[in-house]
Amino acid sequence: MARETARLNALQVKNLTKPGYYCDGAGLYLQVSKSGSKSWIMRYTLDGKPCEMGLGSFVTFTLADARQRATAQRKLLTDGIDPLAKKHSDLLARRMADANIITFDKAAAAFITANSPAWRNAKHGDQWRNTLATYASPVIGALPVSKIETAHVLRILSPIWSTKTETATRVRGRIEKILDWAKVQGYRTGDNPAAWRGHLSEALPTPSKVAAAGHHAALAWVEMGAFMVALRAAQGAGARAMELIILTATRTSEVLNAKWTEFDLDAALWVIPKERMKGFREHRVPLSAAALAVLEKAKAESTGGEFVFMGGKKGAPLSNMACLQTLKRMDRGDLTVHGFRSTFRDWVSESTSYPRDVAEMALAHAIEDKSEAAYRRGDLIEKRRALMSDWAAHCAVVRVSGDVVAIRAKAAA
Repeated sequence: MARETARLNALQVKNLTKPGYYCDGAGLYLQVSKSGSKSWIMRYTLDGKPCEMGLGSFVTFTLADARQRATAQRKLLTDGIDPLAKKHSDLLARRMADANIITFDKAAAAFITANSPAWRNAKHGDQWRNTLATYASPVIGALPVSKIETAHVLRILSPIWSTKTETATRVRGRIEKILDWAKVQGYRTGDNPAAWRGHLSEALPTPSKVAAAGHHAALAWVEMGAFMVALRAAQGAGARAMELIILTATRTSEVLNAKWTEFDLDAALWVIPKERMKGFREHRVPLSAAALAVLEKAKAESTGGEFVFMGGKKGAPLSNMACLQTLKRMDRGDLTVHGFRSTFRDWVSESTSYPRDVAEMALAHAIEDKSEAAYRRGDLIEKRRALMSDWAAHCAVVRVSGDVVAIRAKAAA
């Protein structure tokens, strides 16, 4: 005998208030609780065991809805599937999927945290955070990394590819690394939409073709002597720091973060630890008499502290803004501090016969030839000592228009 169904009607369901179970047939019941709330229940027997599962609230599902939902559960039973077990497994699968979702912003933060110990300084991490926050986050920050596609990356890069090419290429590379990290972590699959070769290279012009390489504004090497006269007349730690930067041809950060423990003034030698070098390799700097004089003056004026040039904040080195402010006070805002390395390099090439590798070693540039780099053990310190002495001598001579500049001979081998 077929089971009676559709025993209830919509008006009955609405008016029922007495707590209990009201059968509609075929295992569907309306449950009225003691508080008066109503919900739909599905009762069934599986392997001789009575089971009960909820089908939703009366407020959400009408009688017709409840009958459809009950029919769907009976179909599962016909196929030998326990509806209640399936409901629990589906819920677990959704929770696991949610746990495996991570947004681009969260992935970026995790990537930076994981990799920052290998970076030379905190400034590098700040650059990552700032560029991603400015360009990537407004477009993909809230998206799950698994949903990021090429169209999203192009939307980030296209507006700045021609106008801010260097920044755009860095942003692209950073997005690529973060998405690669997400793939390794299991948060996404498939190709990387930020990859350049064979992918974005087909959609965007080559960076070198849309923007010329930027160069730091540099002083002509023949003007170096006159500039040094003005610099030595300038007051303040910023002027002295910049003088040492010029005389050693080092980078701004290498001088501003220099500690007294790195110097052997008796041996006229400064050893910069690898942790502070761009190439992550220890760099020995021979000190000319002029460079030693700057250090002696800095020591005489020092108020204490581990850094050669102490800043305004207790225990902190001088800010790089101090050197820039010195240039502005000298009415040389057209120059950059880093540009003096170019001035030095031009002087070596145009006014001396020192070999190229001696100049490159003085600037702590990496050896491009990997085979040569593998066999190079020395750092040409004595040849560089002669070079830096000649550079200091050049910086001390004020030249006028029409001067004939003698070519300095290279140091003896």
